[in-house]
Amino acid sequence: MLRRHGLYSSHLTKWRQEREAGILDGLTPHKRGPKTKVTAATLENQKLQRANERLTEQLRKAEIVIDVQKKVAALPGRPFPPTETL
Repeated sequence: MLRRHGLYSSHLTKWRQEREAGILDGLTPHKRGPKTKVTAATLENQKLQRANERLTEQLRKAEIVIDVQKKVAALPGRPFPPTETL
């Protein structure tokens, strides 16, 4: 029955030894591929990307507020002086 599933008695022996030794690493899944190296530059890059996303969102909200203010100022008939966009 073991060979039908591609197992051999040596697998069972090894698993029993690991179980007795308290080693469960042989039965847990492992992440495949090379280990990722966390460097100071990588951490700094991630920090700057988060700051960039946050500031971009703040800029988008500020532009919406400015557009609304321009429309409100134009309602009574007083044109709002044009401003430069960044």
